[in-house]
Amino acid sequence: MQTPRYSDPAYAWAVQEQARLRERLAERPLPPDVRWVAGADVSCHRFGRTFWGGMVVCDLAAGLAPADRAVVRMEVDFPYLPGLLGFREVPVLAAAFARLKLRPDVVLCDAHGIAHPRGFGAAAHLGVVLGVPTVGCAKSRLCGEFAAPPPDRGAASPLVLEGRTVGAVLRTRAGVAPVFVSPGHLADLSGSLALVLACAPRLRLPEPVRLAHALVNAARRGEVACDDAG
Repeated sequence: MQTPRYSDPAYAWAVQEQARLRERLAERPLPPDVRWVAGADVSCHRFGRTFWGGMVVCDLAAGLAPADRAVVRMEVDFPYLPGLLGFREVPVLAAAFARLKLRPDVVLCDAHGIAHPRGFGAAAHLGVVLGVPTVGCAKSRLCGEFAAPPPDRGAASPLVLEGRTVGAVLRTRAGVAPVFVSPGHLADLSGSLALVLACAPRLRLPEPVRLAHALVNAARRGEVACDDAG
């Protein structure tokens, strides 16, 4: 793998395009009647160009039972550039979304929303492209400062970047490492936290995201059939 070159024309174009897309980003409360929650995740061979993107839609009204799923394979030409992962991941996730039979009320992403150095992580990027509410729920911090939340389930502390709260560090299981939650598109922080907790009743990761993670990795290993999206 080559070291990212910040003089690369792809970098300059992507930063400009990211800023243009960010102007469409909207913060608002999540719908009060959310039922269908999709988990979204991407897998790829280390340093490879082939990506697998998947979504699993779960029914909040039925204990997060899976109701629909889609997984695709796509060749991705955009280089790895820190802070611009949306340009690698969003196209394959959008292709998976297009193959769902059941339109989700919100998409939970294994990615960051506005908790990003330029306020536009892959979860925010995906929401703007799809025009649907999205929430980022990542396993590690990308940026910002925080104090560790108390050890109890549901405890949270603010994630702050340059004096602005961009997300929260949330404990989904007592005594277990927290997750990093931030609104993507058409979402707010309080609603994002409530949704992640509702979707993670037993394990650290929200169930829709956990199922999407398992799906794309199974597809990458050839254990699950998937559509070729290019």
